[in-house]
Amino acid sequence: MIQPLISAEALQTRIADGDLVILDSTANLPGEQVDPETAFLRERLPGAQRFDIELFSDPDLALPHMVPSAGRFARLAGELGLTHETTIVFYDQGNIASSCRAWWLLRLFGHERVFILDGGLPAWRAIGGATEQGAPASPTPVSYVPRLTTSLLRGLGDMLSLCEQQQSGDALVLDARSAGRFEGTAPEPRAGLSSGHMPGARNIPFGELLDDQKKFLSQAQLADRFAHAGAHAAHQTLIATCGSGMTAAVIVVGAVIAGFANVALYDGSWAEWAATPGAPIEKGRVQERN
Repeated sequence: MIQPLISAEALQTRIADGDLVILDSTANLPGEQVDPETAFLRERLPGAQRFDIELFSDPDLALPHMVPSAGRFARLAGELGLTHETTIVFYDQGNIASSCRAWWLLRLFGHERVFILDGGLPAWRAIGGATEQGAPASPTPVSYVPRLTTSLLRGLGDMLSLCEQQQSGDALVLDARSAGRFEGTAPEPRAGLSSGHMPGARNIPFGELLDDQKKFLSQAQLADRFAHAGAHAAHQTLIATCGSGMTAAVIVVGAVIAGFANVALYDGSWAEWAATPGAPIEKGRVQERN
């Protein structure tokens, strides 16, 4: 698999060649109040278009930003002028999770040439990268043919079956939520949901995979963090989860960088699991490897 990150310096060089489509995929995490659309119009990378994660979601499901149908994805991607030959760079206004989610979504529908700007817009500003304001020119619509890769996705049935099997050693669930939410000592941001975790899951709060500038740690540092959680790249399938499938994508990207070949994302995540009658919930700290 192509490594997912591109540095601000490398992107600055590539922009001059004019062979990229740059997409602002900013979406708010719980507690964030900035309007992504307003922020995009106020400051964006040169030539960037807006990739609205909420628009690229299933409108018929009550759960937040669930994967859209292949038909909906194809129509919206085509309206952005994307084809499978397009090289895409996602960035966001600074939380990193939303660009990781957009990267994963494109990979899910079979897009190979897709990257994440490491550090997002703040990293671009830090090197003095030029920005633009206002609405961009509308892209020319084209036909996009999705190539759904189901191995990258897990649903509720998959996760219930995994719990029934007592999470065999062939798969490991990694939860990107905070330690308090994972352990059940802090409340969930979504009303009516109990905190806690799935049986057998391990906790890697997504921020632990990033440095102070919200850039990803080195490959060696990431591999060490995953190993500490009990992940073994040689044979395991990792399944990332979080509150609503957004920060779980940070785990997916971190795992790919660390060298894991089999990484999936549980789309419904805790918003679905904790609302499902009979889905087992455990509380308390889980012992990690030393």
